[in-house]
Amino acid sequence: MAKGRQTTFEDIATMTFETALTELETIVKKLETGDVDLEQSIVLYERGTQLKAHCESKLAAAKEKVEKITLSASGAISAAPADIT
Repeated sequence: MAKGRQTTFEDIATMTFETALTELETIVKKLETGDVDLEQSIVLYERGTQLKAHCESKLAAAKEKVEKITLSASGAISAAPADIT
């Protein structure tokens, strides 16, 4: 089964938010239908958990960048570039 995962799943760390979210939605649909066996369900659940964490991280980073752009020390709107890491 691990071989199939290597050829089927892209490395999560390199995924965009949109790609990870799309894959997560696909996993949720598969798990909701119950059409996968127990072993595959566990693999999908673990993958979904990793994708969820990745999406949350991407959203938190985006929120931080927006906050840096929109709020200055005086509370005025600021156009200072955000740190991109």
